[in-house]
Amino acid sequence: MQENLMMYEKYKKTSAETISPGRLLIMLFDGAINSVQAALEDINSQRVAEAHKNIVKAQDIVLELRNTLNMDYSVSASLWELYDYLYRELVEANVHKDGLILEKILPFFSELRQTWQEAARQAGPGSAVREQNLFVNVMG
Repeated sequence: MQENLMMYEKYKKTSAETISPGRLLIMLFDGAINSVQAALEDINSQRVAEAHKNIVKAQDIVLELRNTLNMDYSVSASLWELYDYLYRELVEANVHKDGLILEKILPFFSELRQTWQEAARQAGPGSAVREQNLFVNVMG
């Protein structure tokens, strides 16, 4: 059992290190969307502790997105402001367990995900958008 767990952890680490930046961004947005949707369900069902955990997951993702922006690109300043706004709204939603705030910001995550997915698709395999840093330095 322990050996299987160690193999799984090695697989996860290798997958994270070899995934393209574009795919990683899309996965981050998927995680944020799923966490916000789960938090909405938790709030509506009055599961306060679970709502808190899901909102914190979304907050962590937004912080990762914001803190790994490559500021060499002019669009990064706008993205930083948007991510900062989303983070502050998540904090507010978490403090008050306010589903209306989550409903308000959920479309931002969906639109950003769709935008990055389309940019990667249009750029094609081996392009700068797929293989380089997509305005984001995802490896730190």
